[in-house]
Amino acid sequence: MKTTTLRQLRHDFGSVFAWVEQGEPVAISKRGKVIALLTPPPRPMPVKVKKRPDFTARLKRIYGDLVLPGDVVVEERESRPY
Repeated sequence: MKTTTLRQLRHDFGSVFAWVEQGEPVAISKRGKVIALLTPPPRPMPVKVKKRPDFTARLKRIYGDLVLPGDVVVEERESRPY
């Protein structure tokens, strides 16, 4: 961990910012006492890809190979009087 004084932070913020950008925490001191700790943000966790269920396999397991064509549904709807 690097340390800097409050005066150096005010006058040479660019170099202190470069330290933080490189991932190094910086302790800021005033009159010999550490008053603040400047740290980079935590690195993001890798995003886990969620496994989605296989709906087609589930339907095939429930109904087997029985798949109604779209025409049967249309004919059934047209045959009923509403």
